[in-house]
Amino acid sequence: MISIVTAVHNQLEMNQIFLENLRKHTVNPFELIIIDNNSTDGTRAFFEKEGAVVIANNANYSYPYTQNQGIKVAQYNLFAFLNNDIIVCPQWDQKIMESMQVNGLDLITVCGIERIETPELTKKLGRKWKRIKNILKQFGLNKFNLNLMHKLMYGNWENFNQKREDIFKNKVVEGFVGNSVIFNRTALEKIGPWDERIQGADFDIYMRSKKRNLEFGDIKPCHIALNVFNHHYIRITAKSNPPVFADAANMIALEEKWSDADRMLLLKDNVTT
Repeated sequence: MISIVTAVHNQLEMNQIFLENLRKHTVNPFELIIIDNNSTDGTRAFFEKEGAVVIANNANYSYPYTQNQGIKVAQYNLFAFLNNDIIVCPQWDQKIMESMQVNGLDLITVCGIERIETPELTKKLGRKWKRIKNILKQFGLNKFNLNLMHKLMYGNWENFNQKREDIFKNKVVEGFVGNSVIFNRTALEKIGPWDERIQGADFDIYMRSKKRNLEFGDIKPCHIALNVFNHHYIRITAKSNPPVFADAANMIALEEKWSDADRMLLLKDNVTT
């Protein structure tokens, strides 16, 4: 059983693609907790009709604030914090759970355009996506064009991911990709909930897991599952011009919490995304 937490503000057609693929490619039973940040395009009604647990905010709140809202109502021991602008890979949940067990992890993310197995291949993949997205977005970010972007990027989605599964089954590298963060209640107890002061909260979660590992050794740092590749449309949410966060006055920069010395000590030679 998995508690999936996703924050949204408008983007109805993107949300339809997200849910369609989530249902298609998820193996285990799950509850979908939608934090709706005052959508005005029918998104809230869509998710309510589809049976999601919908938390209706009266304004647009920051990512960490909304993820903690989801934690408070979640029923299960495994949390999946998923962006709405992703397409999950086939059996993503089963692969993640197996990788967590095999590698002794309480905190894990998927891989994707932001980071795969080498910096060189990551750059190559990113360039390809940028070319496709920049051409097609000129014709609008409707459902047809969003699906076409994905098709042109990967061809057969199932075959693309099966090849990665064959090569990278249960292989992980330390780091994170923030569009799909998965952790269990053990991790929540040891590193705490999302820091609501920091919009780059995925980086903060990784840093806290690394710090906890070095100080107590009772949890491994966040790792990336190389066989679980979720597609991320990247920055399309920002392009939709969402309202300023209602809790913006509470936010601080990452540098105010994690100094250069902190980052050098904790990250060393590891590259995170």
